[in-house]
Amino acid sequence: MVNKETVLSFFREKTRKPLNFREMVSLLRLSHPEARALKRILREMLRNGDLVLTRKGLYGPAEDMSLVSGYFEPHKDGYGFVILEKPGERDIFIPVWATLGTMHNDRVLVRVENWHKREGRIIRILERAHTRIVGRFEVMRTAFYVRPKNKSLQFDLYIAPKDRGKAKDGDRVVAEIISYPTDRKPPVGKVVKIIEKPEDPKTEVEVIIDEFNLPQRFLRNVLEEARLLSQLRAEKIIIPPHPPLVKGGWGDFQEKRKDLRVLPTVTVDGERAKDFDDAVSVKISRHGYTLYVHIADVGFYVGWNSALDIEARRRGTSVYFPDRVIPMLPKELSEDLCSLKPRVERLAFTVEMDFDRSGNRLNAKFYPSIIISDERMTYTSVRKILIDNDRHEREKYNYLLHEFELMGELCSILRNRRLERGSLDFDLPEPEVLLDMQGRPEAILKAERNYAHMIIEEFMIAANEAVAEHLEGLGIPSLYRIHEEPDPMKFEDILKVIKPISKLRKRTLKPTDFSELLREIKGTPEEEIINYMVLRSLKQARYSHINVGHFGLASKCYTHFTSPIRRYPDLVVHRILREVLNKRQLPDKRIQELERLLPDISFDSSRMERLADDAEREVIDAMRVWFMKDKVGDEFNGKIVGITPYGIKVRLKDFYVEGLLHVSYMTDDFYQYNERTLSLVGRHTRRSFIIGKELKVRIDRVNMEEREIILGMSDQV
Repeated sequence: MVNKETVLSFFREKTRKPLNFREMVSLLRLSHPEARALKRILREMLRNGDLVLTRKGLYGPAEDMSLVSGYFEPHKDGYGFVILEKPGERDIFIPVWATLGTMHNDRVLVRVENWHKREGRIIRILERAHTRIVGRFEVMRTAFYVRPKNKSLQFDLYIAPKDRGKAKDGDRVVAEIISYPTDRKPPVGKVVKIIEKPEDPKTEVEVIIDEFNLPQRFLRNVLEEARLLSQLRAEKIIIPPHPPLVKGGWGDFQEKRKDLRVLPTVTVDGERAKDFDDAVSVKISRHGYTLYVHIADVGFYVGWNSALDIEARRRGTSVYFPDRVIPMLPKELSEDLCSLKPRVERLAFTVEMDFDRSGNRLNAKFYPSIIISDERMTYTSVRKILIDNDRHEREKYNYLLHEFELMGELCSILRNRRLERGSLDFDLPEPEVLLDMQGRPEAILKAERNYAHMIIEEFMIAANEAVAEHLEGLGIPSLYRIHEEPDPMKFEDILKVIKPISKLRKRTLKPTDFSELLREIKGTPEEEIINYMVLRSLKQARYSHINVGHFGLASKCYTHFTSPIRRYPDLVVHRILREVLNKRQLPDKRIQELERLLPDISFDSSRMERLADDAEREVIDAMRVWFMKDKVGDEFNGKIVGITPYGIKVRLKDFYVEGLLHVSYMTDDFYQYNERTLSLVGRHTRRSFIIGKELKVRIDRVNMEEREIILGMSDQV
C-alpha cells in the first residue's frame, strides 16, 4: 500500500538521494493504479511541506535538504521570523530580501542557510493565512490602494479601477485578495464591501468580525445536521430508570455507559455562560479523594468528517466577545444537546481519578457516562460558600456543602503540589466589560479571579494530564498542548527590571527560576508588572502531535480534553480516547491515518486560536474607546505598565483601561529611553519614568478608527 509513511521510509531506508517520479515508480515496483495513487500522495506531501520538488523535477524529504516549516511573523521593518512547527526549535530569522512576499501567519517552507545564526530564506508558501483584508481605501494620482488596518500586514493592496466598486477615498473597505505579493510586485485585490462608520459598539463588533473574517453563520447542511441530532435524540437515546450500566450508541459503534446519575455533580462557570463543557464530583475515599471530571460527550454526536465536524475544524474554537459568542458548534449542540445543563440527563465522558492525601494520583479511569448535574453554580456563588461563609448561600446549597468542602480541600492539595514542582503561578487580571441594556459599555473593571476559579482550573489540569499520559503510555498518536521553554535572548529584558528588586539578583537567573521569582514577588507593588513581563517573554502555548511538555505548568505530558464544545483539539482527543477504549489496540492502518492527520489539525487549531485571541483583544480595545470617548479632558490616576522609546503605556486606576502617553506629549523635558533599565529619563531634570510608577494623566484624544486612547501629562504632575 502506497501512503505517506511508505514514501518517507523509502527515502530513509532505500535511497539517499532525490529521485524523479519515474525512478520512484520503478524502484517501488508499482502497478499503474499504485503509480496514480503515488502521484496524488506526492502532491499532498508537497503541499504539506513533507517533500520538496527541486528545479530538476526531483523529489526529496524536506528535512534532508535543510528545509523546515512553520508560520511567518513579520517585523514592521520588513524582516521577520518563522516559528517552526517542530517543537523545541528556536525561531528562524528571515532577512528582508528573503521573505518571498510572505504575509503575517502564512505557513511557509524555509531553507536554513546558517544553523548557527538561525537564519534562512523562504522558498515556498505552503498555505496563505489571509484571503481578505480590511483597510482604508486610498486614491493616489496614478492608482488605487487599500492600506491594511492590521499593522502586521506589510503590503498595500493594489486595486484596479474596475475592481474599486463604489469605494471613495478614505472609505474603510473589505478587499478580496486576487493575487498575492511576490518579491517583484505588490498584492492585487478587489473591493467587495464598504464598511459604514460604526454608530455604536454593537456595529463596531460586527466590523471587527469582518476584519478578522470570522464565520458568523453556519452553512445550511451544518444546521440541518444539528437540528436532526436535536430532534432524534429522544428516539435514539432511551435511558431506563437506574441500571448499573446503560448500553447506547450512535453511528457505527455500540458502547457501555456508566450510570453516574445519583452521584452529586455540579457545573461551575461564569454568570453569563451558556455552554457547559464540564461538571465535577468529589468523594472521600480510604486512600484520600476520588475526583470525577465529567466532560460533555460531543464526540458521541459529532463524527469524523460529518458536516458538523468539517465546520468545527474550520472554525477551530468558539470566539467570546462581551456582547455575543461566535460558537464552534451550532446552538442546538453547544447550548442544549451537549451542554451539561442542570437537572437533565446528559451524556458525558468521565475521567475518574484517585488521589492520596498528598495529591499523588494513584490511578485514572476513562469511560462514557450518563450524569445529571444537580446545580448550575457560578464562581461567585462557590466563593460565597467556601470563602465568605455566606449564610444565605450555604443554606441554599446545604445538601451539597460537604462536596464543596471536599473540592476546596482537594484543590489546595493539588495546587500546592503543582507549584512545588515548578508550575508558574500567574495571577493576571483580565478586563471585564459591563454592558447596559443598549449594549454600550457602562464600566470596564478588573475581572475577579477567586478560589472557585482555581478549583475548576486544578481539576481540569488533572484530567488533561491523566488523558495525555494514558494515550502517550499506550504509544497512540494524539494531540498535545505544548509550551516550550522561553528563548534565553528574550529573558534579558525581564532581568533588567527584576534584578534591582529581587533577592535572586546575586545569582544568574535562568528560565527555570521563574516559579521561585513569581512566589517571591507575590503581594508586592511590582507583582502584576513582572507577571506580564514574564508572560510576554514566554513562547505561546500551542498544539502539536509531538510531546515536549508544558513549561508553564511544569507538566511532562499535557493535552486539552475538557472543552470539546468550544475547542476542536479537545474533540479530536475525545475521539482518539474513545477508539482506544473500544478497540483496546488500534490497527497499524488507523495509527498511520492519525499520524498523517494530526500535524495539520494541530497547526490549523493553533492558528485559529491565535486569530480568536487577536479578535477578542481588538473588541476589548473597541469597547475601551467607546467607553472613554466622552471623557476627553478628564484626569485620572494611573500606573505605568509598559515603556518603549516612543512613550509610556498607562493603565488607569478607576477603570481597567490603558492609554498611550507619547513621548512627544511629555513637554516638560527631552526624554531619552534607557534600554538597560527600561525607563524614560529627562535630559535636564533627570526625572525618570519606570514600570510600576504611579502618575496622573489626562485623556487628550480618543482615536475611534485606530481604537487608541491618547494620554497627556496632567497639569498637576
